[in-house]
Amino acid sequence: MPTTKASNFKIVIRTIFRRAENLIFLLKDKLSERNFIYFASIVVAITCSIAVIILKSFAHNIFLWANEINGFLKLPYINSLLPIIGILLTVFVVRNFLGNSLEKGSSKVLYAVAKKGGIIPKKQMYSQLITSSLTVGLGGSAGLESPIVITGAAFGSNFAQKYHLSQKDRILLLACGVAAGIGAAFNAPIAGVLFAIEIVLTDVSISAFIPIIISAATGALISKVALSADTLLNFEQSLQFDYHNTPFYILLGILAGFASIYHARNFQKVEKFFGSFKNKGYRRALFGASILAVLIFFSPTLFGEGYESIKILASENPSVLLDNTVLEKFKSSEWILLAFVGVTMLLKAFATGLTLGSGGNGGNFAPSLFVGSYLGFFVAKFVNLLNFTTPLPIANFTIVGMAGILSGLFHAPLTAIFLIGEITGGYDLMVPLMIVSSVSYAVSKQFEKHSMDVKPLADKGDVFTSDKDKNILQSIDLYKLAHKKYKTLTLDNTLESAVKVFATTEQKIIPIVDEEKNLVGIIDFETAKKVIFNPYNVKFMSISEIITQPEAIILLEDKVEKVMKQFETANASILPVIQKGKYFGFISKIDLLENYRQRLKEMVID
Repeated sequence: MPTTKASNFKIVIRTIFRRAENLIFLLKDKLSERNFIYFASIVVAITCSIAVIILKSFAHNIFLWANEINGFLKLPYINSLLPIIGILLTVFVVRNFLGNSLEKGSSKVLYAVAKKGGIIPKKQMYSQLITSSLTVGLGGSAGLESPIVITGAAFGSNFAQKYHLSQKDRILLLACGVAAGIGAAFNAPIAGVLFAIEIVLTDVSISAFIPIIISAATGALISKVALSADTLLNFEQSLQFDYHNTPFYILLGILAGFASIYHARNFQKVEKFFGSFKNKGYRRALFGASILAVLIFFSPTLFGEGYESIKILASENPSVLLDNTVLEKFKSSEWILLAFVGVTMLLKAFATGLTLGSGGNGGNFAPSLFVGSYLGFFVAKFVNLLNFTTPLPIANFTIVGMAGILSGLFHAPLTAIFLIGEITGGYDLMVPLMIVSSVSYAVSKQFEKHSMDVKPLADKGDVFTSDKDKNILQSIDLYKLAHKKYKTLTLDNTLESAVKVFATTEQKIIPIVDEEKNLVGIIDFETAKKVIFNPYNVKFMSISEIITQPEAIILLEDKVEKVMKQFETANASILPVIQKGKYFGFISKIDLLENYRQRLKEMVID
């Protein structure tokens, strides 16, 4: 009987989904292309918002439960154990249910836009939810926003694929999913729009704003209705800007820029260290999670996203942070509190690196806000303790510091400014937000050309930049453009064989290879025609006497930018391609330019 009921339930669910799909296909036929995109942006936003609600609620409830246990034990034992369990469970799920592979980090969204035309695998619609909820929900020191961004992008991409939308619309809906995710995660629709445009899309027209705005607003609205204020990062205190504090905000911006560089580089070092492990299963997970557990034991605020501790820092009684720690008996000392905050801020990069490097899933968005708030608190508190000027508003600096690190790490000053402006419930701090974000961005940009997420991809030429031409060139696949069916000859062949190839094919060039497929040279029709049109030469001359070397050789792994320069330098219309030292085929300059022209039409979102 239970089996029958379960089967009937599955049938009902399938029927509902089938009818919903049929309805959407009907709407696609009836609505104009633009109106259908508006409709799709709402559907994508709703599904993404549900994912955010599930993730945020789970992580918040686990945090509350862990704190209740700690209140009973008086020491952070459970806080130290839960992350180990969470990371091990994450590895178990990845190995047994996700094909032993999990694409982590919002950089994967950038890669999908740059190289795959906005196509994201279906499994990203659920794999991020499951793994990040286990990792961060059980105390891993990372954020949920990166998994939310990937999930939202996957919803948008797969909706477009399901209903056969163009590449242009697929990338647009991908961005809608991202905007909805950020909008729902922080109840900050403007920040969602800016994040999608500033980070995900590099070339977008004004008309594309509308679907993105609709998605971000829908996500924020659903989040506002379904999630309690305690679950979201928000601040209710009244905040005011005093222009006399401007020099200290500039100082905070400079420090935020350097702190961003510190966090990014140390996080990447830890990830690289774990990436070199031969055994990347449970041993690596247990090793990294155990070190993380030790850090959380001494600094419980490293547990999970850390949003609760940010709120505490901005409150009137920040010493609460020392509760249930080994320093609890010193909580009356402001210098001890300051040292605790400073050390915890420096440890966050390592804690996040341990969480993700050992096999957990999450992102650096929440850690950037964590580090920023701790830095802002540290600066203001330190100046106040020195007592050489009018006391600085600690809450203001704690909040503004978040924008500084977010801007410095992700090179997204607009997102940082408006995100913090929205979660504080007003824009009284707009001027200091602009100062700190812009100064931090300038400092970080001076030492790091690319943001933390973009840098690994940019080094490989796999991600969009602000240069439109470079973006399009990076999206061209040389493998697909190469002509691989050229007839080849060897030095042992007669010149008559070459004449036959020219006479029976459209080839203007014949590649000459040896037995191991190494390229020995080429016979260019334009160069050799004076010889091969003479019957005497054809009969008595050998191929080795007329072969020439190509003006340039293309490696299949070369970036398209380099290939274009080679064509220009060689003044050639076609060049040979080598793969791993062996002859592979030929690429035509005309084909390359035609592919560029086609992609230019496809990639401009209007």
